[in-house]
Amino acid sequence: MTASAQSASGTKTIFHDLSLTVRGGDVVDLIGPSGSGKSTLLTTLAQLNPHATATMRLDGTDAGGMTPERWRRLVAYLPQRPTLIGETVRDAILLPFTLKVHQKDDQGNPVNEPAPGEDTIRRTLDRVGCGDIELDRSPQDLSVGQQARVCMLRTLLTRPRVMLADEVDAGLDDENANKVGEILAYAAGEGMAIIRVRHRPADGRATRTWRLADGALTELEAHEAHRHEQADRAAMDAEGKGDQL
Repeated sequence: MTASAQSASGTKTIFHDLSLTVRGGDVVDLIGPSGSGKSTLLTTLAQLNPHATATMRLDGTDAGGMTPERWRRLVAYLPQRPTLIGETVRDAILLPFTLKVHQKDDQGNPVNEPAPGEDTIRRTLDRVGCGDIELDRSPQDLSVGQQARVCMLRTLLTRPRVMLADEVDAGLDDENANKVGEILAYAAGEGMAIIRVRHRPADGRATRTWRLADGALTELEAHEAHRHEQADRAAMDAEGKGDQL
């Protein structure tokens, strides 16, 4: 896969000819310096980046053999800022199941993807540490941490094959960040592949670590991952202090 970005000075290549494989049950931490293209990589995988080209296969099926909507239903992208629409948390969770991609296949034939029932939603919320979230509450009344967890739960219930989490624990306190990590670990335990961009210290849940820097993607051993994570966080902290001066 290759991706570029447009700027006033012209076109800049973010990365070129990257190759990667991820398997069900993987929890991949994607790390690297600020601006190295981590979010760009995720949006490329989700077919959401108009400035990227990629040859991708999912369970042996080429991405070109399905509509972009079908691909995104199976390769789900979670942005950093949660978005919940509906009068209640229940409405927000069930919203995806009202979309055409969950009701018909690419040929227009009905598919068997029923919306989860009340008991399933409640049981799943409780199982992933969201027992403090009432289904009848307005999503706007939830804390940022609760909204992040509901967004992840909603995606979990749609059963994608791959979940792309783009700094979904950024800005959360340690408790909520840990709960987000628990949800991702649960999803991986159910056979989902997880790729998550994060800048927090390692939480022990990743099974693999990739580092994107200078247009190259490298898989790291555990001791290398820890060293690079510390260096990248230190660089980000230094940039943040510089912005404040």
